[in-house]
Amino acid sequence: MAGKIPGLLFMDRPKRILIVEDDPEIANIEQFNLDAAGFDTKAIAYGGGIFHEIRNFAPDLIILDIMLPDVDGFEIIKALKERNDTRSIPVIMVTAKDAQDDRIYGLELGADDYVVKPFSPRELVLRARAVLKRAGAGDYIENPQNIIEKGILRIDKAGVKVTVAQKEIELTRVEFKLLTYLAEHPSIVLTRQMLMEQVWGYNYPVNSRTVDTHIRRLRKKLGQAADYIETVRGIGYKFKI
Repeated sequence: MAGKIPGLLFMDRPKRILIVEDDPEIANIEQFNLDAAGFDTKAIAYGGGIFHEIRNFAPDLIILDIMLPDVDGFEIIKALKERNDTRSIPVIMVTAKDAQDDRIYGLELGADDYVVKPFSPRELVLRARAVLKRAGAGDYIENPQNIIEKGILRIDKAGVKVTVAQKEIELTRVEFKLLTYLAEHPSIVLTRQMLMEQVWGYNYPVNSRTVDTHIRRLRKKLGQAADYIETVRGIGYKFKI
């Protein structure tokens, strides 16, 4: 088709966003502004039915209030990231103004971003767009044959797949991005601040625990290939060549 860029696969349907929010006023504000921005949205008030809604609605993004009446929002994030069929769906947390520890904990569990109540509707729309772009669910998906190989470790960036000794391992989206970013910068010492900015996609006042927790989980999953990620004491991490 004329006007399309060779090598790119265009996505025609609007991106779907599932809103999980028990306050009807906030849910209406979120839904109105996201719909106006061109997204296809659905709002639910309880967390207990989220997996049913995911099967029916197939969202590209979930906006999740942490304080729900029936289920702890953190438990929902944890469950989403543990299941093969939902771990790749990005999540934006909605948290209270004074809940910095909650935000850090949510990021450690695998959430992709957060907004703080009360928030600007424009901020929510911009964050949704940014998260979807980072997740590869924007207007197009590049399809290069990007392979990184190091010994028994093989990273297929286009296929979003990692194998160790020819055995595929299951990573969350954040873990995959973290490993890929390290492998793309071999022998370069990357600080925790740099990793947070590049992997999570925004400048966040880093609690080193967030990055360290993801590195620890990533190493555990890599098994025999865990030693490719080297700790640089007091600074950060680097990928061995």
